[in-house]
Amino acid sequence: MSEVQKVPPSMLIEELAKYLRENYSNVIKPPAWASFVKTGPGRERPPARKDWWYVRCAAILRKLYLYGPVGVGSLRTAFGNRQRSGVRGREHFRRAGGAIIRKALQQLEEAQLVEKQSKGRVLTPRGKSLLDRLAHKIFRELQKHMPELKKYL
Repeated sequence: MSEVQKVPPSMLIEELAKYLRENYSNVIKPPAWASFVKTGPGRERPPARKDWWYVRCAAILRKLYLYGPVGVGSLRTAFGNRQRSGVRGREHFRRAGGAIIRKALQQLEEAQLVEKQSKGRVLTPRGKSLLDRLAHKIFRELQKHMPELKKYL
């Protein structure tokens, strides 16, 4: 099992978002419309975090690492949520917006972390190495705080 699966997803995504913001800010940057747009029809407001674009890019990279060739449609489903109907009835699932995911994938391709194949997009060796390296670093930090994790090496 890879270390990407061993570390908590929230810790990996936060660390990866920080790394993307610091090292790939010339290629990966939020578009001008990113501060006004909702991430899908199931959301009521735009994201509150200032760095939400980098967090979404990091989450996309993690999904590509774990689930192989993935297209925009699958990622829309993965990032979707339930939409409230108010007093009108039950909630229903809505897929996330595709423009955000498509633009993020294009920027990750430009950064040479993702490449397009016939069945969808996959991580390049450079992208896999980045995720492996960050996951290994996080796992080592977790081992310092929790010695019982040494048996999972």
